[in-house]
Amino acid sequence: MAPKIKDVAKKAGVSVTTVSRVLNGEKYVKDDLKAKVKRVIDELGYAPSHIARSLVRKKTNLIGVIVPDLTSSFYSTILSSIEETASLNDYNLLVCNIIEDTDKELKYLNVFKEMRVDGIIIMHEKLNDEIRNFINKLDTPVIFSSVRPVDHKFVSVIIDDYEAAYDATRYLVDLGHERIAFIGGDMRDITSGQNRYVGYRNALKDQRVPIVNDYIRFGDYKTQSGYNLMKELLACEPRPTALFAVSDDMAVGAMNCIHDHQLKVPDDISIIGFDGSQLTELVRPRLSSMEQPIQDMGKITVNTLIELISDPAFSPREDLILGHKLVVRDSCRSIQ
Repeated sequence: MAPKIKDVAKKAGVSVTTVSRVLNGEKYVKDDLKAKVKRVIDELGYAPSHIARSLVRKKTNLIGVIVPDLTSSFYSTILSSIEETASLNDYNLLVCNIIEDTDKELKYLNVFKEMRVDGIIIMHEKLNDEIRNFINKLDTPVIFSSVRPVDHKFVSVIIDDYEAAYDATRYLVDLGHERIAFIGGDMRDITSGQNRYVGYRNALKDQRVPIVNDYIRFGDYKTQSGYNLMKELLACEPRPTALFAVSDDMAVGAMNCIHDHQLKVPDDISIIGFDGSQLTELVRPRLSSMEQPIQDMGKITVNTLIELISDPAFSPREDLILGHKLVVRDSCRSIQ
């Protein structure tokens, strides 16, 4: 049988409390006694129970993370930042990839509750009533990252998606384009769906550029979706001269479709993506993109959550809105 803490205490000739203090790194144990206890721990091969220690300390150093789709370049990048920041603060992650499945999300939220995680990060906003009621009743701090739910009880770390989409579209207009197509996301999403779509439309409206419904398509943020929808857009007459895609993944899919139809980016069609993920530098031509500060978003999400964990009275008065910026690369050209 695996050795227990009382076995360590007995062999070292000390109390269980002393062994516990050594394990927790407390300062109230003399150096020679501390060395003796550590030597016995090594000899017996004792490994403290994380669950037992957590119950005593009332802290698990676990953060639960709900991710809608880990195949997305955006979510994989922000998750990397979240993990790095959590690790630097001695927190571990329980990452759950729900693939847009609300039943799976509810199951994982119950697991988080049973595991007594110290905090929860949610990276999507399509909350049904059951999930909304569940997280509203939790004593555990919850923060949303990259999205803003309708329920304003929770703080979100986001950019202004409307302004970012407006600026991306305005950039194409300033290059002289008037036939500007749009590949959007899930319109059930307020943040990345509705806000980016309205930003696109209003930018065209304000610059008195025609809004052509045939140039507007909606997908699921993924590469294949971008490919399929671009194929439909290429059949339009006249063909659009530019495209704004609301994710880099869909923009890359559109670029691949254009290439497969013996056309060129940006000679035939200019493309701008959204997110500023690693994909932008990997594809050719390199993809211009409206960049979210993904690394900072992950860091600020974790650091704010840790503040909420450490101080229950701490509560940001409003969402944390980060800046966006247009990164111009090689996928757009002027036609003026």
